[in-house]
Amino acid sequence: MAMELEGGDYGVFMEKFELLPPQSQQQEKLPLHGLTFAIKDIFDISGRVTGFGNPEWARTHGPAVATSPVVLTALAAGATGVGKTVMDEMGCSIDGENAHYGTPTNPCAPDRVPGGSSSGSAVAVAANLVDFSLGTDTGGSVRVPAAYCGIFGLRPSHGLVSTENVIPMSQMFDTVGWFARDLSTLSRVSNVLLPLPADRTTKQPTKFTIPKDCFEILGSLKDQTYQILNASVAKRFGGDALDNRNLGEFISNNVPTIGKFISDFSKREAPSVPALSVISYAVGCLQRSEFKANHADWVNTVKPNLGPGIRERVHQAIAYEDGPMEDFHVLRIEFKSSLAALVKDGGILAIPTVPGSPPKLRMETAALENFRARAFSLLAIAGLSGFCQLSIPLGVRGGVPVSVSLMAHHGADRFLLSVAQELYETLKEETKKAWGSFDYSS
Repeated sequence: MAMELEGGDYGVFMEKFELLPPQSQQQEKLPLHGLTFAIKDIFDISGRVTGFGNPEWARTHGPAVATSPVVLTALAAGATGVGKTVMDEMGCSIDGENAHYGTPTNPCAPDRVPGGSSSGSAVAVAANLVDFSLGTDTGGSVRVPAAYCGIFGLRPSHGLVSTENVIPMSQMFDTVGWFARDLSTLSRVSNVLLPLPADRTTKQPTKFTIPKDCFEILGSLKDQTYQILNASVAKRFGGDALDNRNLGEFISNNVPTIGKFISDFSKREAPSVPALSVISYAVGCLQRSEFKANHADWVNTVKPNLGPGIRERVHQAIAYEDGPMEDFHVLRIEFKSSLAALVKDGGILAIPTVPGSPPKLRMETAALENFRARAFSLLAIAGLSGFCQLSIPLGVRGGVPVSVSLMAHHGADRFLLSVAQELYETLKEETKKAWGSFDYSS
């Protein structure tokens, strides 16, 4: 449950305002009528400066001349916008800490980071300040704060939802996503924002891949999510639907270009899945290259004051010299094809959203190194494939939220949501069994 804080807004808002839906006599029949939403400060709203998490960006840019189509769609469906939210500077972190505007307080775990870069948007939902919120996800910026704040977060299939009038990070990976506290609200919002025809049929998943290596090497054994997922799927869809093959081994055997890189990642001492480390490395290189193309001129001209951690990441991207980009692009095509063959139409891939508990506030970078490496090995799966991913909260254990993620192939976003709705109550039941009711809160 959200804790009450002095001031009441958890440090969420850059600015508060009211964007009203178009007035009509049919107002009450609109699908999002009565819902409020918050907007990450990366979305343009006509007449307002988009701050991108940095005061010097805001100072050197004029008001937006047009509003993001996603914001307009939410308004047209009857929702009311209530303000812009704090984000990591230039979207360059998954932690949610902002040296200039402060760090939104994680309602589930106030001594922990809220996750970024869509930190304010996630906290606004988790703290009950709005019904849903808009964020963006390039490397994990919807999925991570959703997991850290104990709420639902959807990263749609890449390219499905318009990123027009949203400041670009890396167009190859940029997605617009959203948060909600419950599946019902998330589905209402998704029905409006996903440009897909409504699917009136209920399709059962043909296969549920729950890769053992992702949970036992990249996840946290103590949260028992591997056991919870297996028990839930077997109970709801039958044991024949389960597939526990190692994802790393599957990728190594089915993505030929990975052989050019994998030996370098197999020698590392830290726990890892080498094939997924390669995927993460390729995603990082591709993102840095596009970030540089988008923002190097501004950084080099303005020389902005950037906060700790952000400064290093931005300058690393600006100084980045393109690696074997042709190999990375081939790897991307091969990986998407192999993952599509694994999941197929009607298949689901389940993975940990993040490697474990949210890091504590102001934790030293060195202490986070292994955690971040495992996190990006998980987050890069949807990034490189372009598949849709939904982070699902299981509850709070030991004072920290625990989540899992379901993924489906590109364009299967509605199917993914329907499977989540069908499985969620069973997930909660199996979570209570595994943890004991005394250590579970929804």
